[in-house]
Amino acid sequence: MHIKPTPAFLLLAAVLGLAACGESKQNTSTPAASAGNAATSNPADKQEITINNGAEPESLDPHKVSGSPESNLLRQILVGLTTTDNDGKTIPGIAEKWESADNKVWTFHLRDAKWSNGDPVTAEDFVYSMRRLTDPATASPYSSYLADVGVVNAQEVMDGKAKPDTLGVKAIDAKTLEITLKEPAPFFPDTLIHSSVKPVHKATVEKHGDKWTQPENFVGNGAYLPKSWTVNDRIVLERNPQYYDDANTKINRVTFLAITQATTDMDRFKAGEVDVTYNDVPNQQFKQIKAEMGDQLKVSPFLCTYYYEFNHTKAPFDNAKVRKALALTFDRDLFAEKVVGRGETPAYQFTPTATQGMNNFTPEWKSWDKAKRVEEAKKLLAEAGYSESNPLKFELLYNTSENHKTNAVAAAQLWKEALGFVEVSLNNQEWKTYLDTRRKQNHQMARGGWCADYNEASTFLNTFKSTSSSNYGKYSSAEFDGLIAKTLGGDVTPEQRGELYKQAEAVLDKDAATIFVYHYVSPRLVKPYVVGYSAKDPMDNFQVKNWSIAQH
Repeated sequence: MHIKPTPAFLLLAAVLGLAACGESKQNTSTPAASAGNAATSNPADKQEITINNGAEPESLDPHKVSGSPESNLLRQILVGLTTTDNDGKTIPGIAEKWESADNKVWTFHLRDAKWSNGDPVTAEDFVYSMRRLTDPATASPYSSYLADVGVVNAQEVMDGKAKPDTLGVKAIDAKTLEITLKEPAPFFPDTLIHSSVKPVHKATVEKHGDKWTQPENFVGNGAYLPKSWTVNDRIVLERNPQYYDDANTKINRVTFLAITQATTDMDRFKAGEVDVTYNDVPNQQFKQIKAEMGDQLKVSPFLCTYYYEFNHTKAPFDNAKVRKALALTFDRDLFAEKVVGRGETPAYQFTPTATQGMNNFTPEWKSWDKAKRVEEAKKLLAEAGYSESNPLKFELLYNTSENHKTNAVAAAQLWKEALGFVEVSLNNQEWKTYLDTRRKQNHQMARGGWCADYNEASTFLNTFKSTSSSNYGKYSSAEFDGLIAKTLGGDVTPEQRGELYKQAEAVLDKDAATIFVYHYVSPRLVKPYVVGYSAKDPMDNFQVKNWSIAQH
């Protein structure tokens, strides 16, 4: 969608008016807490639930995906070494315990668990899966994950300089796995909750190739298994009787829908066709929904950042002056309060301020008034060759969503109002195409969102490393890379690590690496008969096995 050069203040007022008219993602588990008004002692005869997942997933292969819709499904059908309880705390998964004398060599002891076909889950399954993740032949969008957390030889394998069997992961015996890091990382078990390090069943992958994820072929070790998959509509999961904790699972069938539009999601919730919505209720209707839905609206803290990503490999954003000008004139406070308005906070750094291990950074220009920011931005753009006679033109990509469209329109008008000679064309693509476009750098600017893989600042900042497979904008800074490398030094204290993270954020700001817009909350609608839903997990790593359905 192209933004017409209508008077900017009028269009911005229209967007903000829309947004305002709502008034008319350690070793012991904790029990699931009841959410809603229904009593856990009164279960429904039919233990089934329908959840909107927000998009059609790319795949159910944990080594082929990178998004939240995929992770939401993978948490139900695969279990890694560690997992999370109902409030997001790290607890044992397939590993029932673990230890390390130096936070560098970690030993994981596996429980007795089976794959859905009856095979035992072994340490070799994790060796195979982690090698597959890192192997460049797999082309995983998360291939750098183990390198980012410091597993020995992971970077070398990813770069094709070493063979996968040199990765610092080995099976001591069938039930004992050893993982060796280059430097100590006391939070390492927390990193293993992520989808990319969940195991896959080797024989099934090798037999069926890319088709191993089809429901008729799938072999998993989680609480549920895919029963059917109707593309662009739904994926139905059913209980896995081989799951190690099946005795404590209550819900028998889970239907994940692929509704992309927030208003459709809400309408189907009201009609009783959806029990749990996607965590993105319509911006414009939020206040009205809150008033009408009461306790059915759950607004949770969420370690996630919304941003506008520059493609550093293409004009005009290969020029730091252009990037800085747009960053200075993007009014984050107004955007968070008026355009989104669901409790989000403006982002002046990438890492959400509540993230563990972070010393927070505030840019010096935050204290400038609007006039000073605009004056500096126009000066930078003039130096880059842009003016009324040569306006700055670029395309802003976003994935199909009413909220993302509203945000993109508002962003374009904020720049138009502040600078005058900025013309933004909007381009929306469906989820899988949008991801592919960004991964191939076939964009100029793109809407992005990054949610914590684990609760520690490195899960955010690692994505800006020049070697990161998640660095879709291809930002590259030796200074930034050096600061992140220092955080893994063996003699670095938590306080020193936090300070290094702060310095890294300062480099991102200096380089205008990306425009950080706001830090999320997670707003979704949940029927009162869904028992066990928790609004306390800051990573929104919900697992349906912790829930049940009460009579209603």
